[in-house]
Amino acid sequence: MDINEYRKQAKKAVDEIADYYESIPSRPVLADVSPGYLRPLLPDAAPLQGEPMDSIAADIQSKIMPGITHWAHPGFMAFFPCTASHPANIAEMWSNAFNGAHFNWICSPAVTELETIVMDWLAKALALPECYLSGGPTHGGGVLHGSASEAILTVMVAARDKYLAKVTAHLPDGEDKEEQLWRHRSRLVALGSAGAHSSTKKAAQVLGVRFDTVPVDEESAYAMTGEALKSKLAQLRAKGLEPFYLTATLGTTDVCAVDDFASIAATLAADRPKANGTTTNGTTTNGTTTNGTAATNGDAAVAAPGEVWVHVDAAFAGSALVLEEYQHLTASFAHFHSFNFNPHKWLLTTFDCSAVWVRSRADLITALSIKPAYLRNEFSDSDLVTDYRDWQIPLGRRFRSLKLWFVLRSYGVEGLRAHVRRGIELGQSLDAKLAARPDLFTLFTRARFALVSFRVVGATEDERNARTERLYETLNASGRVYLTSTVVNGTFAIRVSTSTAAVQEEHVQATFDLIAKEAEALLAKA
Repeated sequence: MDINEYRKQAKKAVDEIADYYESIPSRPVLADVSPGYLRPLLPDAAPLQGEPMDSIAADIQSKIMPGITHWAHPGFMAFFPCTASHPANIAEMWSNAFNGAHFNWICSPAVTELETIVMDWLAKALALPECYLSGGPTHGGGVLHGSASEAILTVMVAARDKYLAKVTAHLPDGEDKEEQLWRHRSRLVALGSAGAHSSTKKAAQVLGVRFDTVPVDEESAYAMTGEALKSKLAQLRAKGLEPFYLTATLGTTDVCAVDDFASIAATLAADRPKANGTTTNGTTTNGTTTNGTAATNGDAAVAAPGEVWVHVDAAFAGSALVLEEYQHLTASFAHFHSFNFNPHKWLLTTFDCSAVWVRSRADLITALSIKPAYLRNEFSDSDLVTDYRDWQIPLGRRFRSLKLWFVLRSYGVEGLRAHVRRGIELGQSLDAKLAARPDLFTLFTRARFALVSFRVVGATEDERNARTERLYETLNASGRVYLTSTVVNGTFAIRVSTSTAAVQEEHVQATFDLIAKEAEALLAKA
């Protein structure tokens, strides 16, 4: 394909993509295909000779499109959204045109420097504490990753290495220190609430450390509290284990619960280790356990104990921090170590784009930096520049900041606020409609950050669960909406997220009408 053919085909593709966007509301939300549908439609091997672009484009419509679930559909109210926008799409075209690995500043200075600037812009828009800014007092800063799962794994690596360095700092380098490092590693525990995203458990699995949960309950609105955390820390240490990391959540996946950051910060401030290995609440962190038994390694009594790294995962609901009425939630973040949210979920920035900030960039760099000769250059060696390869697990990286720059400039902070606020108001609208039909529904959790969860009424818990599950299956089979479910402490509920960019009040009304109609039919048969 020469440049003239590229112009022709690219313009044609843009027109076809625009036509696709206009056609989305008339399509079924979910792909109506069976597993393995695509293999019989395609050859067993790649063609030996190139095929014309017109043939490839035709196969998009005939073979690929039937297997696409339309995340931009106004009936897509499942999971949390992947919102996109035309400015972000255009930025992706430019990013693909520049096409580089961008691991060092010298690879493309604009890629690195724009990321630093845009992450500071975004931190200010969210009212994050000053410590997370690139020029902040603790030398923190932000970096773009592919997903919140990647961000959590990355900061957990930094947390592990920081903890291990602290508890073995009193030992000289050598075989004994290496042995003690491995003994401590064997006792490490990563924590999250029972409602934390599974990515924390997966990160612990990848790192080969234990994972445990802090229980939540209905009384706390399914949020983790400092008191529950304190109890869990004591339980673990009584077993000789060493908690080193905690994921706190702003907007859990199940029900959009917000953990009690203030009480968590207070608990960990009291838990912060002193030089003698005890905490201010009287427990012992890694010398002797809280039941009075000696730690097995024998060295911790003279070690400086490590602290628990706290990461705030706000993958979906973090976008709501652009609204001033939610910015009070960031008040405790200065006491924590890192924070992430996904602009690709609710902030009109195409996937993938996960923003993560750390209070101290040195924690990431110390854990992740390697300097083989082929990556060295005069700018990196002089410490005059940022090399974001040292802030992530992979080496290569995409030009993700470009689409954020396009979105922030095209919409402005006020435009993004209007978009997020509309999603929240639509959730409140659905909440009110469901609450107005107590003969059909009970609200499991009220509208939070554009998420509502509800159940079908019934005489017993088992009956409510069974009816709600049947309604859920019927709704998704309709092709008009796509919803997801959750199970919290044995309770089955249907989740409805009203944050997809295309959703308007008319779609919320149509969705409620469908839900009510099918619920009435279900109860009539009971």
